Amino acid sequence: MIELIVQDADGETALPFVPTQLVIAGWTGRDAAALEAHIVELEALGIARPKAVPIFYRAAASLLTTAPVVQTVGEDASGEVEAVLWKQGGALYVGVGSDHTDRKLEASGITLSKQLCAKPVSAGVWRWADVAGHWDQVMLQSRLPASDALYQEGAAATLRRPDELLALYEARAGALPDGGVMFCGTLAVQGAIRFSPDMELALIDPVLGRTLRHRYAVDSLPIVEA
Repeated sequence: MIELIVQDADGETALPFVPTQLVIAGWTGRDAAALEAHIVELEALGIARPKAVPIFYRAAASLLTTAPVVQTVGEDASGEVEAVLWKQGGALYVGVGSDHTDRKLEASGITLSKQLCAKPVSAGVWRWADVAGHWDQVMLQSRLPASDALYQEGAAATLRRPDELLALYEARAGALPDGGVMFCGTLAVQGAIRFSPDMELALIDPVLGRTLRHRYAVDSLPIVEA
């Protein structure tokens, strides 16, 4: 179980949440040029371009974590900021998370590479209904604190809306059940895709003047050769 904290004008409310299904949406850019830039980034790492966009990957719901530290094997994995859609009691909530992925394995199998890493998420969420009307003004940002680098930054308007992605997924695969969680795609990085021992994520709402943040560290486990 994950205890989400719903933040709204009335304060904070705890929302016990049992994840039942995890969907990771890929290639979700609205702008063809920006989407192509992200595809080219990944092609440089040996990752084949998708046959169609957007695309939806399934991964184990047990990978979701609000823990401040995640463990990976070696230093081939990296994170990326994403809006995260949560479904509970028929209602939708949105938070921020990182689709942490093993990039070396991604070159040979995207679904397996996503399954290999924990998926850090913020405990704090907003009601989707509170941001849906001005979603395009929301900003996504990630930083690499160890190198004091801005890694990603851009408007949610550059990506497909979470409710649009949900509708597309449900048209293909059926209704997302209660306990369903969807990662909604990411932005191109500044510089190269790279490992970092930590990452800070932010979802910024300039209209209501609030920000969701999550910071996590990466414990890189040694690779032992037989």
